Amino acid sequence: MKRVHNFSAGPATLPLSVLEKAQSELANYKEKGASIVEMSHRSPEYSEINEQAIQRLKTILGADDDWEVLFLQGGASTQFLMAPYNFLSEGQTADYIDTGAWSSKAIKEAKPFGNVHIPFSGKEINYTRIPSNDELTSSDDAVYTHITSNNTIFGTQFQEEPETNGSLLICDASSDFLSRPIDLDKYAMIYAGAQKNLGPAGVTVVMIRKSFMKNQKSEGIPTILNYQTHLDKIFNTPPVFAVYLVNYVLEWILEEGGISHFEELNTKKAGLLYSELDKDDFYRGTVEEDSRSKMNVTFRLQNEDLEKTFLSEAAGNDLVALKGHRSVGGIRASIYNACELESVEALVSFMQEFREKNG
Repeated sequence: MKRVHNFSAGPATLPLSVLEKAQSELANYKEKGASIVEMSHRSPEYSEINEQAIQRLKTILGADDDWEVLFLQGGASTQFLMAPYNFLSEGQTADYIDTGAWSSKAIKEAKPFGNVHIPFSGKEINYTRIPSNDELTSSDDAVYTHITSNNTIFGTQFQEEPETNGSLLICDASSDFLSRPIDLDKYAMIYAGAQKNLGPAGVTVVMIRKSFMKNQKSEGIPTILNYQTHLDKIFNTPPVFAVYLVNYVLEWILEEGGISHFEELNTKKAGLLYSELDKDDFYRGTVEEDSRSKMNVTFRLQNEDLEKTFLSEAAGNDLVALKGHRSVGGIRASIYNACELESVEALVSFMQEFREKNG
């Protein structure tokens, strides 16, 4: 079976062992005579999957009983709306740190609900870096501070949680979730579209503190957009197959050694790529060094024609999905947890050969 080196930003590559396990069970889940996608979401089989995934996720992160886990639909984009709908009221202020396209979308969705203060915006510098704590002008009374931990389009990443003047973080962690340790004490809520680092498209993981739920509005939230609705029970049919695969990816993460293993692996993969970019000016990174993402490595060549040649020849060498986001162009290698070291080594080898021919 041929498998290419897949650098897609999302939906992204998945562990082969997980895909093969799902393949073997697809028509007959655990000898039940039916596929999991044919079973009720209220069946014992799916209930076990849902609970197992919750417990595995909490184990990986070291989350205590104050944390609830939900598997919702609508992607991170729906969470842009749901978070302020539940936790931001007229007369209140929420801080939103603007570090890229997705944080800008979150800001837009929050503005109808209350005051949105922006402690920093990287828009004028084309989002080439993450702010230092000294640059943040946090509010005195923010009900929460929203961040996008990793920016897939521009290739930047918070190296650690920002200082927020005491307010807890609500974090869109879609593209670096479970790739490195985080300080859970600083968070009120974390959400992540699964399709980058955790599973297939179709499900969004949402983690919320029970203690933070006390800050929820008392009325006016539509039923389906109310977090309490989903905390009380599985309210509507969940994305069964997506959660099923997420559960197996979580199992794989634990078997591989947990977050510490992937932090070490991801650091090594990113180091190989950035070292190649920094050798000379043939490849040009688009991000300031102290803001570089370990998940999405973005760079340019000397001109767009050369970039087209690079992409074409890379694809001919089974190095696929390297084209930068349509809004910025260039090259982007997404190297999430399931992207193997061998794939990055193959890309670096190709980059060296391409430089020799075209430098």
